[in-house]
Amino acid sequence: MSEKRILLASLLKPINDTRLYEKLGLSLSKISGVSIHITGYEAPIPAEAPANMHFHPIFRFSRLSAGRIAAQRAHYRLLQHIQPHMVIVSTHELLLPTLLYKARYSNVRIVYDIQENYSLNLRAQHNYSWPLKHLLALSIRTIEKMTAGSIDHFLLAERSYAEELPFLGDRYTFIENKYKAHQELSALATPVSLPTTGTLRLLYSGTIAEEYGVWEAIESAKQLQAIRPASKLTIIGYCANSDTLAKLRQACLALPFVELIGGDKLVPHRDILQQIEKSHIGLLPYRPNASTFRCIPTKLYEYMAHGLPIMIQENPLWQGIVAGNDAGRAVDFRRINIETLYHELSTTNFYKHGIPNAIYWESEEEKLLQIIIPLLSQVQEK
Repeated sequence: MSEKRILLASLLKPINDTRLYEKLGLSLSKISGVSIHITGYEAPIPAEAPANMHFHPIFRFSRLSAGRIAAQRAHYRLLQHIQPHMVIVSTHELLLPTLLYKARYSNVRIVYDIQENYSLNLRAQHNYSWPLKHLLALSIRTIEKMTAGSIDHFLLAERSYAEELPFLGDRYTFIENKYKAHQELSALATPVSLPTTGTLRLLYSGTIAEEYGVWEAIESAKQLQAIRPASKLTIIGYCANSDTLAKLRQACLALPFVELIGGDKLVPHRDILQQIEKSHIGLLPYRPNASTFRCIPTKLYEYMAHGLPIMIQENPLWQGIVAGNDAGRAVDFRRINIETLYHELSTTNFYKHGIPNAIYWESEEEKLLQIIIPLLSQVQEK
């Protein structure tokens, strides 16, 4: 085989994931003489993928099961089969089998794509019992520290990780989750204002969880009903917590103006984008939490790219982005005055200076290629 092979690997993300495939994968597929392999959780293979891109949907298991251990073995076998020259790992659990492969086949470069501060997320959120979440957090940080010296470069999805993660050294580059369009967007008519008649469509998209404010989104929609009865809230995304999902389904049955799309299964990203295009207000009612406080939600870039007015939880980082681009309002969803807020939103023009260029993926693609191409040139063809 004459081409150089890059494997992008994630244990929990689907093979058609926005960052794994649409951003990193498609950007790297532009490198001459390279074949791209993507392994991840089982999902439909993108029909429009370029010819030099190959998919290996080898993972399918519940989040807490022995299947996660078997998945690491499957990953190692795939490494031996593909024999990549570079592996970009997006899940901490795949670090050890990847470095075992590197020990056997030294002619390889390893890049760790850090999409989340996994250890902090476990400690700050409430998805597991106190002893279990701290044990898991400790094990993750131990693996990351043990393997850090053998990793050639780190990609950081958030700028805050440079301060939060003590094992990075100076081998990192910020590759943020900015918006990657499926096709060239037609110029949006700006400024944007809310419709004065008809249904007012609110949107909550992405990960469905209490920490991300799903109940605050529903409460806001309930209050808005008293002011503008022709209002509707769409909740679209995946909910990993079965108790939260059961309660959410019960809530939707009692509230006909709340629609749930997905819930127990991953929702194709294009379906989410279609809902963004149909909506009038995007909700980001994140509860204040150490795991999200210094991170920029990907959906913020998505909403802005489509000219969607935004209601976002008060946060100095987010407020600067939203206010600086006339994109919406920062509010405290715990003490919201919906009547005052609705009057302000309905009399305001948003995006008065157009959609900002800084939110798009192209700038991140350029940085990515500047890192990966030199690293790849250091290894010989197998």
